Amino acid sequence: MNHNEQTLIRFYSAFAALDADTMVNCYAEDAIFEDPAFSLNGRREVGGMWHMLCDATKSKGREDWRLEFRDIRADDTAGRAHWEAHYRFSVTKRVVHNIIDAEFTFTPEGLIATHKDSFDFWRWSRQAICLGGLVLGWTPFFRRQMRKQTRLALTKYLANKP
Repeated sequence: MNHNEQTLIRFYSAFAALDADTMVNCYAEDAIFEDPAFSLNGRREVGGMWHMLCDATKSKGREDWRLEFRDIRADDTAGRAHWEAHYRFSVTKRVVHNIIDAEFTFTPEGLIATHKDSFDFWRWSRQAICLGGLVLGWTPFFRRQMRKQTRLALTKYLANKP
């Protein structure tokens, strides 16, 4: 197992334990994160997102939280993983099972430089938001609105952190 695979195992093991500090330490200072809900630049934003999500899960849904990961593969520059999260969506209190494939690039020091999570957004929105997700979850408008809301939530969260 190479050092980048070890980074991914450390990252997902920390995620399963909702240990955002360890997760953030797996990223480079200028890391980039992208998924259907977030587009983030730099360790402060990426780390802020993980802290915000872990804090919300710890305070409002830890009993429903479960993360499984597998198929960790990495070489000297790139990697991938498959992970599945079971959790209660904090906004609607609905239980979600999200299935995600992740792609990574790494710095020479073995830190995550880029992280892109891909998942079926319409599937997720039907679970998390129910009827609204069923009717609108597939539309670009809904995705843009979700990104605006997640950006606003992260901005507010970071404003309250040193």
